[in-house]
Amino acid sequence: MKFTTRVLSSRFLKDDPHGSLRMPVYDNAAFEFASAEELELAFLGKNPAHAYSRITNPTVEDLELRIKEGTGAIGVVALSSGMAAIANVIMTIASFGDNIVTTRHLFGNTYSLFENTLKAWGLETRYADFTDLAGVEKHLDGRTKAVFLETITNPQLEVADIRALSDIARERRVPVIADTTLTPPGLFRSGDFGIDIEVISSTKYISGGATSVGGLIIDNGKFDWRANSKLAPDAKKFGPFAFLSRLRREVYRNLGACMSPHSAYLQSLGLETLELRAGAASANAEKLALFLEGARGVKSVNYPGLKSSKYYVTAKEQFGGKFGSLLTFDLASKEECFKLMNGLKILRRATNIQDNRSLVIHPESTIFAEYPDAVKSSMGIRKTTVRISAGIEDADDLIADIKNALEAL
Repeated sequence: MKFTTRVLSSRFLKDDPHGSLRMPVYDNAAFEFASAEELELAFLGKNPAHAYSRITNPTVEDLELRIKEGTGAIGVVALSSGMAAIANVIMTIASFGDNIVTTRHLFGNTYSLFENTLKAWGLETRYADFTDLAGVEKHLDGRTKAVFLETITNPQLEVADIRALSDIARERRVPVIADTTLTPPGLFRSGDFGIDIEVISSTKYISGGATSVGGLIIDNGKFDWRANSKLAPDAKKFGPFAFLSRLRREVYRNLGACMSPHSAYLQSLGLETLELRAGAASANAEKLALFLEGARGVKSVNYPGLKSSKYYVTAKEQFGGKFGSLLTFDLASKEECFKLMNGLKILRRATNIQDNRSLVIHPESTIFAEYPDAVKSSMGIRKTTVRISAGIEDADDLIADIKNALEAL
């Protein structure tokens, strides 16, 4: 079965007493047990039962199981946000003195997490050009705990050869962790390209149109955790489940970044129409990119689905002709960018992506505002760039809106 069929066919772990087709919202903190002995077994992990919603919850568990069923992963953990997902993964696999290899072409908050927050706790971040495979390999050593990438970088829209990167990491026994927010399940099968762990901001496509904030960790079960010094003892006991075991028993529980039951309910709804909405948004983004490529006043357009993009061939192979909803274009100046944005009537000025609505933002002055110009330059961030996240409105209406704003410049 394909992704959406799997998601919709997923069954509850326990039968609902009323025969509900949808998992109820267990919007509560604690669960009662019939005896003290059963409660003890639950806390010892010998009886799989829900005791406290910060640790597990039936509604959140149902979302996790649906995604597990849809992706073929060995396990899924739902969290309070995409950033929480990234932080939980790194803190599970790495310790003081370890390093990760990534690129400076990252989302602003992810860069801050690595460069500021985790650096202060003793994690080294090594930055490489992921389009230079030989250069990437030079950064790997015995203390490297992960290669981290975004499948399509935001907002640079760089697309690396993921399978080639994975081959290099596999030879050095290093797991590949990928933020697949721009290419979520249903559009991209991460395990087929050697990705070991996926992290996703489920706030985006999966939530059903920005209804709630959440994050996901998806373990494809491909990595031998005996090669990770921190998780090697767990691997002796739990084999391929070593990462999930340490994550569940320690890091996730101790950091408390759990997804709320209500958010899980909303995201379960969104999951059912994920492929439909993501496909429509991707088609709209391609139409907008083609229009902008020939529009007067536009200096350049960046979208991996354009044949003029240097990433087109790689993106087509990896993403099957659906290149995501994000595109950027450059105008003559920051002032022109602001004037264009202020002239839009349908596109909304907002900082999210993959909403049902089309959104527009100026990344340099918002998402990356905290960084000095030199850092912005190293990250590929320009003052002249506008980013659009295409929604599911009629493409002709979106084009007309942008055209009117361009003509007013």
